[in-house]
Amino acid sequence: MFIQTEQTPNPATLKFLPGETVMETGTADFRTTDAAERSPLAERLFLLDGVEGVFLGADFIAVTKGDARDWSVVKPEILGVIMEHYTMGTAMINEAVESGEDDVQAVAGEDAEIVAKIEELLETRVRPAVAQDGGDIVFRSFEEGIVYLKMQGACAGCPSSSATLKVGIENLLKHFIPEVKEVRPAE
Repeated sequence: MFIQTEQTPNPATLKFLPGETVMETGTADFRTTDAAERSPLAERLFLLDGVEGVFLGADFIAVTKGDARDWSVVKPEILGVIMEHYTMGTAMINEAVESGEDDVQAVAGEDAEIVAKIEELLETRVRPAVAQDGGDIVFRSFEEGIVYLKMQGACAGCPSSSATLKVGIENLLKHFIPEVKEVRPAE
């Protein structure tokens, strides 16, 4: 197995491309050891000194490290864990464990149409670009003209994520959906 790596705009996050499917559908973002219990791979990666986040995309694994360790030390360890995981054929996600992820706000009436347009634009124009950078963006809510989005993976904590939200995504949504007044990060 040959695993490629790519840098991301976030210097603390590296993207690992195993050349195989990582997630059949959706994504998974793990920011704590406790949250990682849903994924045998994420759990093992968190055992490595310096690993502070694991994000699973369709065809990549983005790992975020702390400042205390250099990539030259932690990268080979991560590659070893990923290779061993695929060799063992272990499941990526343990479906028996609840995710604990916040649900998206339920929307009705006129706002439901706006939310559908927002979600379509995010899915077709934004998420593919964000995935290229090792992350994902998740719609959380639409309230009084304000869209709340959650950045995940390499995008969470990235120095340029605020600019991505305000300049890129906000301008795109405002252009196509006049009801959108602002985009803010969701907690």
